[in-house]
Amino acid sequence: MAVEMDEFDRRIVAALVDDGRMTVTDLATQVGLSKTPCQVRLKRLQETGVIRGFRAMVDPAKLGMDHVAFTEVKLSDTRETALQAFNAAVRRIPEVEECHMLASNFDYLLKVRTADIRRYRVVLGEKISALPHVASTSTFVAMETVLEAGSRRTRR
Repeated sequence: MAVEMDEFDRRIVAALVDDGRMTVTDLATQVGLSKTPCQVRLKRLQETGVIRGFRAMVDPAKLGMDHVAFTEVKLSDTRETALQAFNAAVRRIPEVEECHMLASNFDYLLKVRTADIRRYRVVLGEKISALPHVASTSTFVAMETVLEAGSRRTRR
């Protein structure tokens, strides 16, 4: 359910997407509000779930985790209970960064991040293939990341 937001709310969100560590004083100045109204709006945006939290953005390559593979997953059963079982189980695999259910000739697309292809093979064989109702998988290895979630600044 969408939350009603005005131009100031959108400016607050855009500013924090660009720099989630800025002070409320700097945020207020940037969006054209005084500090107290900005704090009230910020709190409301957090309480309504528009702003879900703040986190550090890390460089996966510097952590030795720059191997990215996209895995198509086809299920043997797509009834609701099977989907729920798959969804719950895939959330427990730390190497799976993203999981999307698709309207396609396969059911899910996973973004999997590992140290290298050997580690990916272990994750695929021991974790992903063992998920509930998995009938088949197909893998696409990323050669280069051009644009990744969180790396794009918002448009103003």
